[in-house]
Amino acid sequence: MVSTTRRQFLKTIGVAAVSAGTFSVLPSCAGLRHGATASKRPNVILVMTDDQGYGDLGCHGNDVIATPNLDKLHAQSIRLTDFHVDPTCAPTRSALMTGHYSSRTGVWHTIMGRSLLGREETTIADVFSASGYRTAIFGKWHLGDNYPYRPQDRGFQEVLIHGGGGVGQGPDYWGNNYFDDTYFHNGKPEKFKGYCTDIWFDGALKFIETNKSRPFFCYVPTNAPHGPYNVAEKYSKPYRDKGVNGNQANFYGMITNIDENMGRLMRRLKELDLEKNTILIFMTDNGTSAGHAGGMRGKKGSEYEGGHRVPFFVRWPAGGLKSPVDVDRLSAHVDVLPTLIDMCGLKKPDGVKFDGSSLAPLLKGDAGRWPDRTLLVHSQRIEHPEKWRKSAVMMQRWRLINGKELYDIQADPAQKNDIADANPQVVEDLRRSYELWWTDLSQGFDKYCEIVIGSDRQNPTRLMSHDCHGPNPAWSQTAVRSGSRANGFWAVEIQRDGTYEFELRRWPREADAAINEAIAGGKAIAATKARLKVSDKDLSRPVSEDAHYVTFRVELKAGSTRLQTWLTDEKGISRGAYYVYAKRLL
Repeated sequence: MVSTTRRQFLKTIGVAAVSAGTFSVLPSCAGLRHGATASKRPNVILVMTDDQGYGDLGCHGNDVIATPNLDKLHAQSIRLTDFHVDPTCAPTRSALMTGHYSSRTGVWHTIMGRSLLGREETTIADVFSASGYRTAIFGKWHLGDNYPYRPQDRGFQEVLIHGGGGVGQGPDYWGNNYFDDTYFHNGKPEKFKGYCTDIWFDGALKFIETNKSRPFFCYVPTNAPHGPYNVAEKYSKPYRDKGVNGNQANFYGMITNIDENMGRLMRRLKELDLEKNTILIFMTDNGTSAGHAGGMRGKKGSEYEGGHRVPFFVRWPAGGLKSPVDVDRLSAHVDVLPTLIDMCGLKKPDGVKFDGSSLAPLLKGDAGRWPDRTLLVHSQRIEHPEKWRKSAVMMQRWRLINGKELYDIQADPAQKNDIADANPQVVEDLRRSYELWWTDLSQGFDKYCEIVIGSDRQNPTRLMSHDCHGPNPAWSQTAVRSGSRANGFWAVEIQRDGTYEFELRRWPREADAAINEAIAGGKAIAATKARLKVSDKDLSRPVSEDAHYVTFRVELKAGSTRLQTWLTDEKGISRGAYYVYAKRLL
């Protein structure tokens, strides 16, 4: 089902809506503005790394890490030095994709069903695709692994990704470890040779070469340097030789590998004569996880500056941007889509009011008196958001933290001195802004992003406990191996009346192991009974000692419901089935 706003947008630009996130582009240049033509429209490459902070770059003063290619890009780019994202990954991705605050999109966590991008949202790939661009993603999506939330449902025409929020997480292909893994290529598992980051850039370079004669939008969100910190010895050893220990040596090695791939990308753009008319953006998704925060307070997950102020470099030689320079005006992830719509002459979605603003005037040096603005970030990471939780209300000078601490970020960039008591009016004004924001966004906090079961677009559907609603779901393959006793429900939509089959498993199909078996690195369990509850059906069956799965067939009516499972032993110890394969039969 396509939302009203999204359907209206696709209709106004001459695009036929097929289903949520799916449309065919008509052969026209609808949506072009400012006299742009298809042959002159810029390409866009957006590279976003995972858990690399502001201080994890040589050009930002880190004298240990080696990032020569990113340092070169920094020297060629306009640098937004007061650019903010959310403190964790999925929320940042949702805001980047939509120009909306993450909480507006339904994404305020990285698991627990709260990392699914609301299907009513129009994505950056929708917008580019609708204006005749080829669109692709290579790397980490983390906004849903099931229809209608997959990138191929959201405007991306070429898709090469891992599952879940990281390589080796529960929704990812079983056994992936960053080397010689199986990833999802246009929805199908495909085996690759090599290191994950190299594979993402290999795919991007192939896509760019294939589409060099037409405009393209290429999104490369790497999973590196996110943990686990796996990288080849040749990248980590130079840091250990310098005295960098443990995970940080691997973390820096992963960034050096990213830098190497950025060099490959930049050289190939020049060889293909695409460098001048390509908007190349480099950014990261939150503060550092294992490196340095660049003198700021806090790291990944923090409401303080080190949790959400990140690098943002943009280069477009043919685009009339001002000379390479630092731009210190307050900006954020929600500004990226409005900015690219403006700079590429794309059709803005009708009925969509962005939370961000176009930064094109700033980038072109003709902003005049750029207004002071108020932006907000928070880090909820719970089932239902709580007011003021890990929040930052930001103006050019001020930061209000958790509704009570106030910092003058220009005089006190390390946020050491709380001056709330001396500035009650500033605190009051910023609290008022937050109150308005909360009233607006909280209207959607009780809604669920439902996974669709029974659609022709994905049948069968594999559910994973990563997306279960409930406390501490088993989101990783490590939790599955350990036999985590977590349980919860999936919010689902049965698309049509019919007969449905549900296959309850502990291990995914590709692992091909018995429910009670202890596979490599795993722990045996002793389940004797399986239970399925969906809609008004509540069914149980025995689990034989060597069963790989237990199957239930039920008649279901179309509509929204909840689905929950149990694997229980004779002592009453229970856990949810980590994997459920749901299929519409009739």
